[in-house]
Amino acid sequence: MPAYNYEKKMSGKEVKIKFPDGSERNFPQGISGLELARSISPRLAKDAIAFKINGAIKDLNAGIDADGPVEILTFEMPEGKSIFWHSTAHIMAQAVQELFPGVRLAIGPPIEEGFYYDFEIDKPFSPDDLQKIEKKMAEIIDQKAAFKREEISREEALKEFTERGENYKVALLNEDILDDRVTVYRHSTFEDLCRGPHIPDTGVVKAFKLITSSGAYWRGNEKNKMLQRIYGISFPKKAMLDEYLARLEEAKKRDHRELGKQLGLFHITNEVGAGLVLWLPKGAVIRNEIENFWRQEHARFGYDIVFSPHIANLELWHRSGHTGFYKESMYHPMKVDEAQYQIKPMNCPFHIMMYKSRRWSYRELPLRWAELGTVYRYEMPGVLHGLMRVRGFTQDDAHHFVAPDRMEEELVWLIKFCFHILDPFRFKDYDIYLSTRPNDAVGELSDWEKAENGLKRALDLLKLTYKTDIGGGAFYGPKIDIKIKDALGRSWQCSTIQFDFNMPERFDLTFADKDGQLRRPYMIHRALLGSLERFFGVLIEHYGGNFPLWLAPVQARVLPITDEMNEYAKFVTERLKDENIRVELDSRSEKIGHKIRESELQKIPYMFIIGAKEKESGAVAVRLHGKGDKGSFKLDELIGLLKAEIKEKAIESKIA
Repeated sequence: MPAYNYEKKMSGKEVKIKFPDGSERNFPQGISGLELARSISPRLAKDAIAFKINGAIKDLNAGIDADGPVEILTFEMPEGKSIFWHSTAHIMAQAVQELFPGVRLAIGPPIEEGFYYDFEIDKPFSPDDLQKIEKKMAEIIDQKAAFKREEISREEALKEFTERGENYKVALLNEDILDDRVTVYRHSTFEDLCRGPHIPDTGVVKAFKLITSSGAYWRGNEKNKMLQRIYGISFPKKAMLDEYLARLEEAKKRDHRELGKQLGLFHITNEVGAGLVLWLPKGAVIRNEIENFWRQEHARFGYDIVFSPHIANLELWHRSGHTGFYKESMYHPMKVDEAQYQIKPMNCPFHIMMYKSRRWSYRELPLRWAELGTVYRYEMPGVLHGLMRVRGFTQDDAHHFVAPDRMEEELVWLIKFCFHILDPFRFKDYDIYLSTRPNDAVGELSDWEKAENGLKRALDLLKLTYKTDIGGGAFYGPKIDIKIKDALGRSWQCSTIQFDFNMPERFDLTFADKDGQLRRPYMIHRALLGSLERFFGVLIEHYGGNFPLWLAPVQARVLPITDEMNEYAKFVTERLKDENIRVELDSRSEKIGHKIRESELQKIPYMFIIGAKEKESGAVAVRLHGKGDKGSFKLDELIGLLKAEIKEKAIESKIA
């Protein structure tokens, strides 16, 4: 198809398009997203999936009827991936529907990596079933069937899906989708209730793989029917799929749940409760090191450490608004004396009551109060996942109470401090998002504008690259989210810096300003590591269990070759302990090869081999985990190297 000639003589109405680079150009009203992409470059048109105008995402063949900023979306963009994966979920649903007559469709959204679709079917899908579904999907993709959007009345949709026996679609129309007009998408012989948008046609999918299947409750509620869920992934190029599958294999090796068992770090059992973590001794050592560093640096940089109880009078949670906005994630209240008490889902109301314990002057602000506070939130059973999604967790929580005229200065300081805390863990890449005012926002528009501009200026002053998540803020204020990228390039939500206009108003927080007048402070919620449980899970997978020396639960193991070396090996062990190095002695009458293999499996950074030669010279032979023998070192020299490595929180060994 020839490229769109945007230089041709204009006729009729025009629209003014603003491109991401800031340039503007007029086009005929009604020009499609695809035509616009062709006007930029044939390559962009080939890669285009959809387009965004004025923040709304549209199908590529949709027309542009209004002025505004336009961005062509490709698979390389998060929104492009989401559309691509959602479309592949529809292709998979068609394949399942054709292979298993009578199956009922539930939902099939994109997820962080890939997609899934839930089905009501008589029996679980087998590996052979997944292969058949993949084969049928390939046939549908070869059809290059166009995705077509159609708007119909809600009544018409209810009638159509009721007649087809699609009771889950009917439930969505009755409970979630209450608009007078709804959209359906059709391709090939398939039709689904869907807001879209979608890729232009099924042929855009060049490579895909169904990963696994499992049971899943409808709406994640164990009281509902168990459905069968199929997970998959897809790409516009086969090489991308090959790379993903290789990364998936590596991810399996790094799975924090398996490494947690292998290394004896943590334990979760239904006998205690789903989503409740037991920190085993070795995991507790790592947690203790993280907490010690956290407390040390917070005290050094001007925070005050506070503590709060685990429960509070239910009236406090009414006043804070949690029972109105957060009730589904809170546990049921308990009766204490004659009052109702609530186990805490968050720490903020406690810090607010601490603030209200006395009158504050502008001279005393900002206040920075931090707490490692354990909170409890109800998560549906279907979303619980090792340490990543739990029901009881400890947040590295803090609240800043700031005079409005010091807001920008405080934000710059806080962002710098955030990266200071993350730096010792040696993450290399971050994704930063500025999330702006949502539709259900509370507070004055002028306050939102000040806060958003303050967050933006702070990011700009620090020359940080970030993306704007329009409408992604909480109802009580805009925020900055910092996502860390692990060794496999996966992005994990970590740090959040969140404005709050709601709480200071609800609790009537004030401070005495320079003129003696009482004014409202700004309140900033922030978590830097997020929850210690989730952060620990990320660390396990990031390091693959090979923790740097400062975090390793056992930093060294002393391995005498024969029983005759045990006395000297014990001396070496005690000397290392005296220097606060976490060390174990393996004095069993086992062959040295067996001892080394066990130490390697436990991923112990240093193995110190003790033989007759080492005993005679007062030295040890050093072996590094995964790197082999490094020669003989005098004990004093070795201790110096280890202590330097620990102090610097180094990732690599000081021993060449």
